[in-house]
Amino acid sequence: MPLSTQPLGSGEPYVLTASLDNARNLSSLLRAVQFQDHATCFATANGLRVTVEDAKCIQANAFIQADIFQEFSVQEESVTFRINLAVLLDCLTIFGASSTPGTPTALKMCYRGYGYPLMLFLEEGGVVTVCRINTQEPEDLLDFDFCSTNVVNKIILQSEGLREAFAELDMTSEVLQITMSPDKPYFRLSTFGNAGSAHLDYPKDSDLVEAFHCNQTQTNRYKISLIKPSTKALALSCKVSIRTDNRGFLSLQYMIRNEDGQICFVEYYCCPDEDIAEAEL
Repeated sequence: MPLSTQPLGSGEPYVLTASLDNARNLSSLLRAVQFQDHATCFATANGLRVTVEDAKCIQANAFIQADIFQEFSVQEESVTFRINLAVLLDCLTIFGASSTPGTPTALKMCYRGYGYPLMLFLEEGGVVTVCRINTQEPEDLLDFDFCSTNVVNKIILQSEGLREAFAELDMTSEVLQITMSPDKPYFRLSTFGNAGSAHLDYPKDSDLVEAFHCNQTQTNRYKISLIKPSTKALALSCKVSIRTDNRGFLSLQYMIRNEDGQICFVEYYCCPDEDIAEAEL
């Protein structure tokens, strides 16, 4: 790859170096969590995690494992920085978002450490573009404390089933109500919009349900405005894991297969709408 011999300049060594033969494998995942302008990036030997939050109610994480990259090197235990996600995506698609599959954009990404910009070297058809994106002080992120030992109910669904549900349900509703139960209706999605109430049920033996592990009946409501950003990841995914814990917190984990057939994950955490729950008491 031409970028492998690209001179990176002198000075302090890079604490993070990553290369991809196809930059779209990164940009498509980042678009799936782009509902705010800024993101926090964490790099460890295991790979890269990009986190976006809003209103202290929702958090999205895109996980890009180290083996997705052709080269991935982290010189410290962990490397963290905040970046303008919109600018990063503009740079990653600088040669155009719809390049033909035969001419992917190669990417080399380098970061020297705190206070330094993120360097992007992008090459397509022998043309190399260098981008420098200023990084910022990382902010404290929410800890949703979503522990697997506290998970009450879990369903793995083929993504087409959830895509159909969101297309059929009334999105003028302020909330999406999710019922998960070991008994009927098993898995129910409900909205309460201008046209009245709408319910969509999935039996546990549905062809769309790949795994069904429900221990107790739970009904929780979540603001539609918080769920909608996750539909970007849903559109790219082939499977979705839907989990709720003992507090009613929701985890939507999307399994996404990139253009090279590799598996990546995007996960959304969402807190329940307590105001509506209290109003019904």
